[in-house]
Amino acid sequence: MRIAIFGAGAIGGYLGAKLAQKGDAEVTLIARGPHLAAMQEHGLRLIEEDGSESVSRPRLVADTRDAGPQ
Repeated sequence: MRIAIFGAGAIGGYLGAKLAQKGDAEVTLIARGPHLAAMQEHGLRLIEEDGSESVSRPRLVADTRDAGPQ
């Protein structure tokens, strides 16, 4: 299954990170500008309520055409 998330702010980023960690789907986040560049360079860092941290690297694109069929 392929899932696209438009916007990688607090909610989109959280959902994208959790789905990417699960590994059942190919996750693509559609973002722009400095936020996109930072995620491309450092990955998507998730800090859980218990303080644990994880970094996922879902597919990241700026243009929906680059995401392909979802």
